[in-house]
This record gives sequence, structure tokens and C-alpha cells, in this order.
Amino acid sequence: MSVSVLSPSRRLGGVSGILQVTSLLILLLLLIKAAQLYLHRQWLLKALQQFPCPPSHWLFGHIQEFQHDQELQRIQERVKTFPSACPYWIWGGKVRVQLYDPDYMKVILGRSDPKSHGSYKFLAPRIGYGLLLLNGQTWFQHRRMLTPAFHNDILKPYVGLMADSVRVMLDKWEELLGQDSPLEVFQHVSLMTLDTIMKSAFSHQGSIQVDRNSQSYIQAISDLNSLVFCCMRNAFHENDTIYSLTSAGRWTHRACQLAHQHTDQVIQLRKAQLQKEGELEKIKRKRHLDFLDILLLAKMENGSILSDKDLRAEVDTFMFEGHDTTASGISWILYALATHPKHQERNHLDQMPYTTMCIKEALRLYPPVPGIGRELSTPVTFPDGRSLPKGIMVLLSIYGLHHNPKVWPNLEVFDPSRFAPGSAQHSHAFLPFSGGSRNCIGKQFAMNQLKVARALTLLRFELLPDPTRIPIPMARLVLKSKNGIHLRLRRLPNPCEDKDQL
Repeated sequence: MSVSVLSPSRRLGGVSGILQVTSLLILLLLLIKAAQLYLHRQWLLKALQQFPCPPSHWLFGHIQEFQHDQELQRIQERVKTFPSACPYWIWGGKVRVQLYDPDYMKVILGRSDPKSHGSYKFLAPRIGYGLLLLNGQTWFQHRRMLTPAFHNDILKPYVGLMADSVRVMLDKWEELLGQDSPLEVFQHVSLMTLDTIMKSAFSHQGSIQVDRNSQSYIQAISDLNSLVFCCMRNAFHENDTIYSLTSAGRWTHRACQLAHQHTDQVIQLRKAQLQKEGELEKIKRKRHLDFLDILLLAKMENGSILSDKDLRAEVDTFMFEGHDTTASGISWILYALATHPKHQERNHLDQMPYTTMCIKEALRLYPPVPGIGRELSTPVTFPDGRSLPKGIMVLLSIYGLHHNPKVWPNLEVFDPSRFAPGSAQHSHAFLPFSGGSRNCIGKQFAMNQLKVARALTLLRFELLPDPTRIPIPMARLVLKSKNGIHLRLRRLPNPCEDKDQL
């Protein structure tokens, strides 16, 4: 019996051959991928030839233009230069077409295109697939199920809860007045809006504005807001595996865990309350149910309609959208009033139309959600004859729309009379809550909270800006300020008793 033993040189030769073949295969795959990217870019260039834009780098696109949080300024420049729409190249093979014309907005919002997967997929680990991210029939089912939670009869009692939360915040501000320094209001307002959401939609007892765990949740949401937005603009982070290995990916994972812990505690607490003797029957007898009770009863009665994962996704979605966007709106409204003191003087609840006018004008200048994305499911032709093919991602720039000089003359002037009763406007010129069938389900809830916060704040304080720290609007999922929103507060000498006003 003979034994054949390969010499070391022959073994090395075999390994070398395998490495050579592997290298050739990798090179071939790279060439194929490069060819695919080239062909896709050529298709995009042809598809967008009717839509001029600033020169872009063949690989990095326009990404250099949007560094250092200059996105909003760049959008305003494009609005002035390129009518109605302008492509924004994220990198060589990926582009979004920014829209900021009311006619264009009306066309897109009148369709049923799905949310842009490329833009919104980064939100999925944070809030799951609730109303914000769902599409198609599942979205319709969830929307129909949750719409009763925003019935007028449900929202009316919430006004008192909103007022209680605002008063807690204002009491804290009074304690801080003695420090004679400007107050950064956004964090305080965020806690207040979260407190309101917890009391109204989730039946929470007591105030969470002094709860450190709630402050951790607010910080987690703030971190995720920035992290998700930055991910959308980094081609390498589109790969989940690569992103999970980065410091930003690990940071996102920790922030998601904190946010989910908060949500899970809310759900479990309400479940425990409903298990008390007689509590479930009492809830079922109510004519209108709160947001969380609707979800829990739907889960109990038909688990196939709403899984545990679906339930948490809807709670996460409303918790995020319901408090962060409203906090942005209130903070910017207070800043707008601080810089235009004459509009603070007309603060009476019997002049609610004027209050609404001021709120709308602030939302025009500072829309809480700067933009929303769609992916065209079919080709579209706009009123001016230009068209886009299926598969193109469009970004409806609400900030660009609200700062379009062709739509809003003297656009930088704070002028509430734009929204006076009877004033003529394009139906899609003002979209702080989006529009069409997928408009914000909590629009009236948010408007009520904006009105209550504005009224009670101006009944107690005069608002003054801090000239040393003028807020710099910054595009994130929710409109923020790069340097915070700092205001000086002056206690009114004879404040009205706010309890008599609501």
C-alpha cells in the first residue's frame, strides 16, 4: 500500500490557484456591479433630463452641498432657481427629486404611492411598521381602526389634561426665572408634550415631567432623530451589517433599546390595569376609547388582526410622532412670538381665530416635519407637462413649499394675516400636517395642544428672544435648532387666572 504525499510546493501552488480564481471572481463581480450602477445612473439621467439641477459629482452627488447642516439653506436656494422641482443626488446612483410647488404636491398627495423605502427603512428599527411606515391594505386597516381615537368627543376632555401638563411646565419655568438667564425651552416642551400623550392617549396617572426615566426617553428620541437623518445621507450605512459595526449603529441600537423599554412599560402597565376586576367591562361600555385601549381590545378580540409586534409599532409611532413633532411646533411658535411681541398682546381665547392665524404662520415658517418621501408606483405627469417614471423617489419638501416666494410673497415676514378667514390660498400651499389620504391622523390633537400651550404661556409670561443665541433651523426628521431655542421670560405683573380661560 503506497501513500501519496503532496510536496509543500504543490500545496502552495494549489492554494495560490484558488486565490487567483477567487480574485478573478471578485473582480468579475465588481465589474458587473459597476456596469449595473453605470447603466442605472444613465437611466436616471435620462429620466430626469426635464428637471435641471446644480452640477453634481459623478460619485458623491450633491452630498458636499449639504454638509454642516446647510440643507435648509440649500433648499431655499434651489426653490428660487429651479421652478417647482429639483433633483438631489445623494450619490452617483441614487437620487431624490425634491418637490416644492403646490400643484406638484397636489398631484403626488392625490395618489397612493408608498412611502419611500430607501428613506424610511432606517426608522423601522425605532418605531416598527405602524401607520407612518405601513403601506397598502394593512395601512388602511390600521388607519380605519385608529381613526375613532381622534373623534371630537375623545379630544374635548384632553384639553383639560393638556392644560394641566402645560401648567406643570410653566410652574417649573417660574422657579427658573430667578436665575436671570435665558431658558432653553425645547427640552422642557418635549417633556410636557410627552406628559400630555401619556395622560391622554395612554391613560397614565400623574405627571412624568419630573421623572428621570422620561428624560432618558426624550434624549433617546433626540439621538435617534439625528442618527436616522444622517443614515439617510450615507450610502455605506444603507447596508445593515456595515451600519451595525459602526459607532453610530451601536449608538442607534442603545437608543432603540431605551425607547422600546419605555413603550413596553406603558403597554404592560395598561394591560395590568385592564386585568383588574370590572375594569375591562367598564372600558368596553365606553362610547369612545382612548388610543391604547383601542389597540389592546383589538388584540384581545382578534389577535390575527393585531400582533404584539403591530401593537408596539403603533404605540411607538404615536409616541414619537405625537410628542416630538408637537414639541417642535410649540417651541418654534413661542420663538416666533418672542421675536414679534405685538402678536403677544392679542392673546385672548375669545379671539381664537387670531390665535389660529398666529399658529399657522409659525408653522409655515417652521414646519415641524420638513419633508416626506414617496416612491412612484406608476409614472406621473405634472400640470406643466414634465413627467417622472415609475421607481423614482420624490421628496415633498414642506419646508421648501412654505418658503417658496412664488407661493408666499414676503415669505420671511411673520404675517398672521395670510391666514385670515376668507383669505385665498392654493389648497396645497400649506401642508404642516401633510395632505391627502395619508395626512396626519393626529392633526386636531396637535392643533389643540398648540393652542393651549400658546394661550397659557402668554397668560403668564412675556416672551423675549435671546439676541446672543438666535436659533438656527436644522433639518432632521423633525425640525430642530442647531443651537437650541433660547428665550427670556418676563413674569406678567397681573397674569390672568389661566384656569378661568380653559
